[in-house]
Amino acid sequence: MTFAYLWIFAGLLIVGMPIVFLMLIAPGISLVLEGRIMFVDLLFQRLFAGIDSFPLMALPFFILAGELMTAGGVTSRIVRFAETLIGHRRAGLGQVSVSSSLMLAGGSGSAVADASALGSVMIPAMKSAGYSSRFSAAVTAASAVIASIIPPSGIFILYAFIMNVSVAGMFAGGIVPGILIGIGLMIAISVMTRFKTFPEPLPKASWRDKWQAFVAAFMPLMTPVILIGGIVGGIFTPTEGAAIAAFYALILGLFVTRALKLRDLPGLFGKAALSSAVVLLLVGAAVAFASLVSLKGTPQLVSSFILGITDDPALLFLLVVLFLLAVGTIMDAGPAILILGPILAPVMTGVGVDPIHFAVVMSVTLIMGLITPPMGLVLFVVGSISQEKIEKIAWEMLPLFLVEIAILFALVYIPDLVLAIPRALGYVG
Repeated sequence: MTFAYLWIFAGLLIVGMPIVFLMLIAPGISLVLEGRIMFVDLLFQRLFAGIDSFPLMALPFFILAGELMTAGGVTSRIVRFAETLIGHRRAGLGQVSVSSSLMLAGGSGSAVADASALGSVMIPAMKSAGYSSRFSAAVTAASAVIASIIPPSGIFILYAFIMNVSVAGMFAGGIVPGILIGIGLMIAISVMTRFKTFPEPLPKASWRDKWQAFVAAFMPLMTPVILIGGIVGGIFTPTEGAAIAAFYALILGLFVTRALKLRDLPGLFGKAALSSAVVLLLVGAAVAFASLVSLKGTPQLVSSFILGITDDPALLFLLVVLFLLAVGTIMDAGPAILILGPILAPVMTGVGVDPIHFAVVMSVTLIMGLITPPMGLVLFVVGSISQEKIEKIAWEMLPLFLVEIAILFALVYIPDLVLAIPRALGYVG
């Protein structure tokens, strides 16, 4: 009966029950079947305990910051700045899409939000310039994952909360991987120009145009500088930083870009509150689920099973990453981290993998699931904007996705790509 709750979970998942209910009902049924009804109360206690957390308050504020930046016209200013820098290159608007994602990543913290905000600007612009709708959507989707890797990252916050890992350490560890993915995508697009025909690039911008675009984008670009600098410098906690990011986004929208109006705020606050409620309820359910995972000794059993296959850390890491890539195709990154983190992290740290290294690699691996069918949420967003079928976008995106997978494996086998900055800042011994 040890794994009964997992079989119940899998069965209910197959019939389409929402994840948040799965993580409460599956362990509840399991406990009742085992005659341990007194532990059912524990699930509800852990549900509320999981939500009642000061560090977790960072999530609603980052969600609000993303909503305010999207509605505040920040996206168009950053896109315009990117256009003046590299829009004149071959496949220039594709390069602009990637570089815009790099610059926007420090504000939204969400790949889905980035795909929605940037896609609504870039996909129509690329199509009107002569790019195919498939390529436009594929580039937008592939680059959107950067927003969930470069801090602030909602996925990193979830992992850090569940596994008691330093949020600031994970933020520091996500900087290099996010930048590497951006650079890798831009190189891949450049290589693709040798094999595909693209429309003529934009005219080269003058230094005056570049300066004007930079001035217009300067305040939005300061968001990650203020946020990461304050957190890493110890000026404020990640939760306080999230509140500052939301306030800064509000000031930008009202007084800098002036795209926000006071009448817009109730709707934006309501939308952010609804999104936050969904995430927090999911986290609370995951904490309850994790309590049963621990009660059943599942991490120890899984550890014994995996180590029975191999005890070589390098091979073990590879197997776990391949497993997580498969999981990402059928489950969203957030729930997957909440469910699998308490099971897999003890195994990997037990064989000597640094906790922050595994935390970042696991998060990045599952973030890749956002652009893999059939459950890739980012694909659905860009598919809706471009009016293209998901499978056609995925096929067009394949070369870009393979570049991201190559970078992922580099993160696995070159730990310093993740740990160099956290180590320099004192988060890794």
